[in-house]
Amino acid sequence: MGVAIRLLFLPLMAVAFCGSGVSGRSHFHKKPLRGGGGRHRGGGGKEGSAVSSPAVPPADDSTQPVTPQPPTGIVPSDPATPVQPAEPCVLDVRAYGAVGDGTTDDTQAFREAWKAACASDSDSTVLLVPSDGTFTITTTTFSGPCKPGLVFHVDGVLMPPDGPDCWPPSDNRRQWIVFSNLDGMTLRGAGTIEGNGEDWWNLPCKPHRVRRALAFQDLSRIGPNGSTLRGPCDSPTLLRFFMSRNLVVEGLRVENSPEFHFRFDGCSDVRVDGLYISSPANSPNTDGIHVENTERVAIYNSRISNGDDCISIGTGSYDVDIQNVTCGLGHGISIGSLGVHNSQACVANVTVRNAVIRNSDNGLRIKTWQGGMGSVSGITFDTVVMENVRNCIIVDQYYCLDKRCMNQSTAVHVADVSDTVPCTNITMSEQTPTIPPVTCLQDGLPDALLDNPDLKCR
Repeated sequence: MGVAIRLLFLPLMAVAFCGSGVSGRSHFHKKPLRGGGGRHRGGGGKEGSAVSSPAVPPADDSTQPVTPQPPTGIVPSDPATPVQPAEPCVLDVRAYGAVGDGTTDDTQAFREAWKAACASDSDSTVLLVPSDGTFTITTTTFSGPCKPGLVFHVDGVLMPPDGPDCWPPSDNRRQWIVFSNLDGMTLRGAGTIEGNGEDWWNLPCKPHRVRRALAFQDLSRIGPNGSTLRGPCDSPTLLRFFMSRNLVVEGLRVENSPEFHFRFDGCSDVRVDGLYISSPANSPNTDGIHVENTERVAIYNSRISNGDDCISIGTGSYDVDIQNVTCGLGHGISIGSLGVHNSQACVANVTVRNAVIRNSDNGLRIKTWQGGMGSVSGITFDTVVMENVRNCIIVDQYYCLDKRCMNQSTAVHVADVSDTVPCTNITMSEQTPTIPPVTCLQDGLPDALLDNPDLKCR
């Protein structure tokens, strides 16, 4: 299915330093990354003071021209000596006490290694998780500011404790690894970040537990009237980037997250390339990549198969470019949900191009809550192939988790779907049948919306 759709949405539709003698330093030889996502840093040009050309003397038959002589110490026949880029300063987490046997708590070693890497004055510092180890760490925030160019390189396996029963009581149950207040940081490698999420998915308060319990006739796992059982239901996002800019994430395998695999909050200038993200189809709320209050985001050349949205785009997201991404099993690529609890939501300039969505409940979706405000604009879906997808494109201004939401008169504008804030300026080509038919959509912007302050975004 090839779809080109441009939408204007307003609001209701359904300290150690690297240097000689420093512990943990080694030479680093890059390995090729899966997915071709590697980024190469080349060396700079040759530096030095410029040599001025000699003045040309006036023409005089009695004066012989003077041959300019090279500066002292340079032989004209010698080729220019290229400036070699400095080798990166590599800090192996084992040098700071990490064991990597899959059971030892290596948290403190990682914190010490990060402290040293962040304090390094090298132009290229690498914190290395070596390929021959499985490292377990508890909830940790790796914060800056650090010098730009810092690389967190995972070649081995990195994972959290195995489920909620092993989670330290004092640790945050809503996030595992957080990268905060960083500029010019890269997370990459040929290794795996394993989320150990199964026991989190199976908490009795998770919605899918009722369906599974009914299938196996295990009524002990079902609450009154077929509801989920009460209990703590917070589950950690695996990798969160917060208030950072100029970020690169590439080449990793990330799987079985307790909840979202990646979350970008309050960031700018993000490039995601060559990731493989995998969780079972029945894993709840395991969005592959979630973007919120973040601008200038590129998500390229990645494969995502999970139990919820392949990519989800929340409020405050601008200039998001998604290309050459393959999604499977989950709920497709979603903008929203937006406007929950009568909030204002703004999303603009999102492009999905040359994508493939297979074996999914949904393909491309925009979902907003009744009662919300704001707008969604500049949305382009171009050349998206869908195979075995139940709902190819959904624009839902009545999004509601339990289908018991009250009808409200404001929303986030999508045309002739709501009588107060309809959709407008939708262009479709080569479309399949739609519900309702495209011909019923309103042409132009309703007069009541032109000066509505609730719909204003930047």
